Amino acid sequence: MGRRKRRKFTAEYKAEVVGLVRSSGKSVGQVAQELDLTETAVRAWVRQATIDGRPSPQGPLTSEERAELTRLRREMKTVTMERDFLRKAAVGSTGRCNSTGDSKPRRQKSKCLAWAAVKPQSDHVEIMLAVG
Repeated sequence: MGRRKRRKFTAEYKAEVVGLVRSSGKSVGQVAQELDLTETAVRAWVRQATIDGRPSPQGPLTSEERAELTRLRREMKTVTMERDFLRKAAVGSTGRCNSTGDSKPRRQKSKCLAWAAVKPQSDHVEIMLAVG
């Protein structure tokens, strides 16, 4: 038997299927077969609906908590990459000046980055740069 193509279902459709399983008195397997769904998917929907219905602080994550966790992980990855980039730039600039490579004298004295500090906070990142 060939592998079935992956399908996407809306939250409303999933809720209807869960309601049908709970109200009809039929087994999950029977409902899944009637609707041409996999039994595993329907079981997962019923289990997640039960979790969403009774959220507990120590229990599994609700759908909203799972979405927030995904968003926060993605944001944390971005912030970490930005922080690492700034740290590398600060280390590379400390003690010497960035120049364009031409040897023509300049009227202004170029300034060097004296030091840099990156302080990650709970909701933002503080970046301090000192020019010497």
